[in-house]
Amino acid sequence: MQTNVQKPKVVVLGAGSLFFGRQSIWQMVHSEHLNKGTLALVDTDEARLNKLVKLARMVAEENGVQLAVEGSTDRRDVLKDADFVVLSFARDTVKYRGIDCEVSEKYGIRMCSGDTIGPGGIFRAMRELPIIMDCARDIEAICPDAWVINYINPSAVNGIALQKFAPKLKSFALCDGLHMPHVKRNYAVNAEIVPSKEAYTEEIANRFDFRIAGVNHFTWLLKAEFDGRDVAPNIAERLRRRAETATNGGDTGAKAAYNDAIGYELYQAFGYIPTCVAHTKEYVRFWQGLGRTKEAIPQLSIWETEERYKRHASMWEQVDSFLSGAKPISDYMRTFGPDHATDIIESMVGGLGKKFFVNTANRGAVPNMSGDAFLELMCEVTTDGIKPLPVGNMPTGLRGMQQIVLDTHELTAEAVVERSFAKLRRAMLTDPLTNSIADADRIIAEIMERERDALPAYWFE
Repeated sequence: MQTNVQKPKVVVLGAGSLFFGRQSIWQMVHSEHLNKGTLALVDTDEARLNKLVKLARMVAEENGVQLAVEGSTDRRDVLKDADFVVLSFARDTVKYRGIDCEVSEKYGIRMCSGDTIGPGGIFRAMRELPIIMDCARDIEAICPDAWVINYINPSAVNGIALQKFAPKLKSFALCDGLHMPHVKRNYAVNAEIVPSKEAYTEEIANRFDFRIAGVNHFTWLLKAEFDGRDVAPNIAERLRRRAETATNGGDTGAKAAYNDAIGYELYQAFGYIPTCVAHTKEYVRFWQGLGRTKEAIPQLSIWETEERYKRHASMWEQVDSFLSGAKPISDYMRTFGPDHATDIIESMVGGLGKKFFVNTANRGAVPNMSGDAFLELMCEVTTDGIKPLPVGNMPTGLRGMQQIVLDTHELTAEAVVERSFAKLRRAMLTDPLTNSIADADRIIAEIMERERDALPAYWFE
């Protein structure tokens, strides 16, 4: 596909989710490679859609760019001629993640996020993946040359499903945790290569050999060398020092609690630094509260539903303040910043040659894992395709845990697309957080009953 470089069309499915909609407006207006094109916003909630469409037009007008803004509650109205389709929707995700975590806790599974591994990851895929595959069929019919970017968790499950069950589409999956160049710059500071983010330069970046790999949300820093010197111990030491004075990794809530201490503990155990502790701590059994010996780090805190509702409400209040004029629209471009997906789109359209972390098939980047292992890897990303860059072997121990997660994700994708209860149950029993067959069966039954309104009817036939 040759993208229309002058006027690319980017379609956002789920603009009202707020996770990506506001940032996509910023980048589409900011980038000279994108702001003569079209931003098409789609959401089934018409009131929210209208707010985002109005906001996008106000921002474009304020900044004097030619960006065309479209909106529809029906994706088929705007998919024609799309160059990129970003999947970023979620139906009442706060509510249902709360149910997933509440039911799972009854049976001894603790989830601080509940959207990628454990029962939370499996059931989020059951809710979202059928819609993703419907979108894929519409894209195949209307704009088959478009790049499809999945931005919906569980990102790896959905990415595996797209590549396996919609192989004609050009697709990859994203997560914001390893957004380049920010993540590499942050590690350069933590490694004490530079004293501050402001001191980080392209010349420093070129001397910093920095390699991360793993399944999404379960990634590890496998190499960190500056001018050939191993600086991973510096990063680990910084983790240790922070863990002595704080309980989180710079965020708030259950996903952040004890992140520095947990990151350092995992480094001591496996010799490598986890790069997404807020999620990785949920992928391992160590903080599930099953041990008999008291430990310094307590069991995982549970996803906080009510606090998340408040956070989402504040995001909409911010949107409303721009629309009403309570906040000047001129402040919009100073309020937000670049996003992972739109950074990639900009680089592809402009031929900028930047490298990004993308979830895609391994294809030899990690030699001791299968070529089709769906991993988060640094890639060359162009309109010609996605090319993972060499990383090196996954260390023994971590590799085994990675494979269990990959098998769980693949079984989940197959269960949803094939409508197979047997594979759904098998995914739950393969999952690293499951300890009891009987409990797993009860979790499945209870969540299905409580989420009946959000699950396809065929699960109950």
